[in-house]
Amino acid sequence: MRVSVSWLREYVDLPADLPTGDLEQALVDLGIEVESVVDLAASVTGQLVVGEVREIEELTGFKKPIRFCRVDVGAANGIGEPQEIVCGARNFAVGDRVVVILPGGVLPGGFAIGARKTYGHNSAGMICSAKELGLGDDHSGIIVLGPDVTAKPGDDARPVVGLDDVVLDLEITPDRGYALSLRGLARELSHAFEVPLRDPALTPAPGGTETPAYPVEVRDPVGCDRFTARLVRGVDPTAPTPSWMAQRLVTAGIRSISLPVDITNYVMLELGQPMHAFDADRIVGPLVVRRAEAGEKLTTLDGVNRVLTADDMVICDDTGPISLAAVMGGETSEVVTGGTTNVLFEAAHWDPAMVGRTARRHKLFSEAAKRWERGVDPAVALVALERAVRLLTEHGGGTPSAEILDIDHVRPRTPISLPADLPTRRVGVEYPPARVVALLERVGCTVAQGADRLSEDPGAVGVASGVGTVLSVTPPTWRPDLTDPADLVEEVVRLDGYDKVPSVLPTAPPGRGLTPRQRRRRAVADSLAERGYVEVLAHPFVSPELADQLGLPADDPRRPAVRLANPLSEEEPLLRTTLLGPLLGTLKRNLGRGHRDLALYEIGAVFHPRVGAGSPPAMGVDRRPTDEEFAAADAVVPAQPVHVAVVLAGDIDPAGWWGPGRQAGWADAIEAARDVLAAAGIPDERVEVRAAEHAPWHPGRCAELRVDDAVVGHAGELHPAVVAALELPRRTSAMELNLDTLPPTPVTPAPTVSGFPPALIDVALVVDDSVPAEQVRRALEAGAGELLEDVRLFDVYSGAQLGEGRRSLAYKLTFRAPDRTLTVEEAVAARDAAVAVAAERLGATLRGA
Repeated sequence: MRVSVSWLREYVDLPADLPTGDLEQALVDLGIEVESVVDLAASVTGQLVVGEVREIEELTGFKKPIRFCRVDVGAANGIGEPQEIVCGARNFAVGDRVVVILPGGVLPGGFAIGARKTYGHNSAGMICSAKELGLGDDHSGIIVLGPDVTAKPGDDARPVVGLDDVVLDLEITPDRGYALSLRGLARELSHAFEVPLRDPALTPAPGGTETPAYPVEVRDPVGCDRFTARLVRGVDPTAPTPSWMAQRLVTAGIRSISLPVDITNYVMLELGQPMHAFDADRIVGPLVVRRAEAGEKLTTLDGVNRVLTADDMVICDDTGPISLAAVMGGETSEVVTGGTTNVLFEAAHWDPAMVGRTARRHKLFSEAAKRWERGVDPAVALVALERAVRLLTEHGGGTPSAEILDIDHVRPRTPISLPADLPTRRVGVEYPPARVVALLERVGCTVAQGADRLSEDPGAVGVASGVGTVLSVTPPTWRPDLTDPADLVEEVVRLDGYDKVPSVLPTAPPGRGLTPRQRRRRAVADSLAERGYVEVLAHPFVSPELADQLGLPADDPRRPAVRLANPLSEEEPLLRTTLLGPLLGTLKRNLGRGHRDLALYEIGAVFHPRVGAGSPPAMGVDRRPTDEEFAAADAVVPAQPVHVAVVLAGDIDPAGWWGPGRQAGWADAIEAARDVLAAAGIPDERVEVRAAEHAPWHPGRCAELRVDDAVVGHAGELHPAVVAALELPRRTSAMELNLDTLPPTPVTPAPTVSGFPPALIDVALVVDDSVPAEQVRRALEAGAGELLEDVRLFDVYSGAQLGEGRRSLAYKLTFRAPDRTLTVEEAVAARDAAVAVAAERLGATLRGA
């Protein structure tokens, strides 16, 4: 929000010599973010003067309309002759007074002005728009001064357009909607500098009459709990907006349109009450405030034809919707400059949630909608109506009707019970009860003393144990954000000063370091990172089509998903049930950006809904939930096991002068799973790898990982149909394990390191193709006994000499004794025992025997 300090001074007595730095610090201390403080007097250097247009020559033959103007700038140019200026704007005529910067001047942004020849004419200076002067964003035309401006040609234009002022650019947080008005900001500054506030909302305003100003029916008192209106007849349709009002609107970033519309915007900035002006002569029949019917259409003031939904609120006449309530009016009832003589002002109070949803649905974030969704004071509607009527009759003539409509269904604020010592207990700073009451009353709350109670925390800082006072606090109507005791505590701390709260680090509680689950997660992450995998953190949101793209069966437990009530994107409204969807999306995004060899991993939660869990119980913030309430709420929360997943594409061993490299494949995904299990502390003898069929993996290149005969995950190459659906490279491989299903890490003794040399023996066994190499390895381990230190598969061979359906698996066996050097006889005996068990279990035979 942009606002001038001179306007603020009309409502609060700021010190006359207040430095801009102190003003900025005061706002920051109050919790209002200051984007910038601009001293406009220093933003434009050189001669900025008032000019009067004497002649306009239309230039033709160019791509855009160009005008050659002669502008009277008095004696400011040193010669007294009209200044020749080329200008492209069309919104001025001969006789209009404009703002001119002469050669040698510099506009905001360092834009220097000189004299040059352009479009075949000499141009010395510039006729300025509001945007060029840094007064707003309007660049559609230059500034035309109103007839009430008394400055003559050649006079300094800075005071005329407000360039002698200081402008604040503020970022208002969503919970501080009252600060989107001069009234709210002035109140905050009155707290900061402890000076009187002249609240414009305290201006007397007549109440509603029995006979309404215009027949109106409100059919939805929840969406619109207050609706006021008043008619002004006989307005001068050509009456211009006063220059002081237009100047303030421009400074705030709002374009001046016409007197009635400008008044509604001015009152909105002043009081925080958005309003709307209807052309009463263009309304057909009585007005009805209701929910829109699905499919109804309305052309709003921006010229867009909008299709409405049943969640939108509209104001209708006999022709249908004429206004998208609280967001933007419609074209059919628009106030027309030079044509509207009877104006109907409307000031209502709308449901903030409804307005916010409507604005986002239609992508129409008007200044009115911005205020409504943050909360507007329902008690100020009649004051705003009276203020608008007075401004219109003062500057545009007309006669206000004696009838005033006021349909009021606003519910009174509910008092909040606040223990007087709660701010002290929560913050650790002594706030006497009298100080708490004074600060809350300064905010605008009504405070009454309630019942006494026993202190909940006898050991709290600065509070004596025993009896404490409970305050009954009723927040003001302009503070809808104050709903709980914690909100009131925050207000006490804010007004008393955040700088008075000491920065004290809490004492670290004693503990035993990381939990076993945390240590396991870090060990898994370190293991994958050490092997060259890159960690990613993908959004946990997925589209409903992902299950079909992954080829999940209809009864797959990964198909049911939790749907978000308010998703970031309507295209991805579900929470993931597998890490592979978002992880493969990250892989695809990196491939699209030129990366070809990728090895990615993620560790994170997946979400499985609890079928038939229902809705959680409603719980407040005034106390800790009971064990029963917590258990009932926890029973609704989706199951969230932690998974780890990797995806691979391209070469895992890069190509170069040393060789052709190697493409990543299903075996690398399985090896990644083995590495994860090893890092998680699962001994290799407890891990079993079996062939499996499980979507989204290739049925012939998929393995399931078992620990103690329980399936913990799958790995392998993705199914070709999945690769095609997700537009991934051929042979893309992946692995996913459920870390929460792994058994606790056993406590294993440190291994004994032998200093004696090993005995290395190779053995090649011929087995059927259907026998997994893992089973052969386990058989060799079982038969070799305690002397076996390691067994590793180093060759696989199949050929005609072995026979159809047979293959040779060659293993390197390492034998070592802890207390002696093994003899050849001992090593060979151990090898023979290992081969014998493999032959007994799997029918293996020594190759060449």
